[in-house]
Amino acid sequence: MTTYSFVLYAAGTTERSTTALANLRLLCCTHIPNRFEIKVVDVLGKPELADEARVFATPTVVRVAPPPRRRVIGDLADTDRAAAALGLLGVWNGVDQESGADMTGEDTARGS
Repeated sequence: MTTYSFVLYAAGTTERSTTALANLRLLCCTHIPNRFEIKVVDVLGKPELADEARVFATPTVVRVAPPPRRRVIGDLADTDRAAAALGLLGVWNGVDQESGADMTGEDTARGS
């Protein structure tokens, strides 16, 4: 199964950054349980990482895997919009329910 990888760029431990992390965890546990990893980058301590990722506002969440990369700026309070923007809506058991695409990276036969 596909593992989803996210990076949360935050400026310290502000209320918005803490809320963004909590909402991201909630989204992942709801849509892709046990198939995600989250890395938090404090842009105050490592501004070069924000520059490399072209992050100009915080908090920003970047989905780095699976491709394509997707990003959302803000605290992810509107969880439906955030889930859609991060490509999490319709993902269930590794299959994108809208397109039928296998998101597991495995070859699977499907009947018609």
